Amino acid sequence: AIDVRADAGAHALLTTPGAGKWYRSSGAWARQRVTIDAAPGSCVEWLPQETILFDGSLADIAWEANLAPDACLVAWDIACLGRTGSGERYRRASARLETRVIRGGRLAWLERGRLGPSARVMGARAGLADRSVVGTMISVSGGLGDDLVAACRAVAPAEGAGAVTRLPGILVARYLGDESEAAREYFCALWRYVRPAIA
Repeated sequence: AIDVRADAGAHALLTTPGAGKWYRSSGAWARQRVTIDAAPGSCVEWLPQETILFDGSLADIAWEANLAPDACLVAWDIACLGRTGSGERYRRASARLETRVIRGGRLAWLERGRLGPSARVMGARAGLADRSVVGTMISVSGGLGDDLVAACRAVAPAEGAGAVTRLPGILVARYLGDESEAAREYFCALWRYVRPAIA
């Protein structure tokens, strides 16, 4: 469990020293819980290295941000399904994923998914299309204007596909491809536009 608390007016940029690794399991599920609490006027940037889900892993991953109405957030998650560089595919593994953003006591974003060999989303063209790297970047602020959205939509990843969607007070960017470096570079390029707008 990772708990982050940003006091009123604080600004925190957090990352991890290396990739998160989920190893093969003999039957028990491994669990990770990340909780971010951002007080009024605070800004939290959660920018971890990628998560590598080894074939045979059983991962239950939940991430939640509780934001004051005027708190700001930039967060991303990049998941690598298997170790494709060594020829490993994600065929005998399973992951339960949940992302939740609560702003001013109200649910602003909820996403749940289950990945594994029996999940149709793995091969579906409207899902992961048999790609091995998937990423989501979420930005929450009152300053996500049309110019910012247009600038972010003009950015393209070096490999794979990217897309940006704006909801009320939330900007969501997606990456789908086969290279974690391309995902990270894409999100960093977006972050360069988003950060001045929210911080």
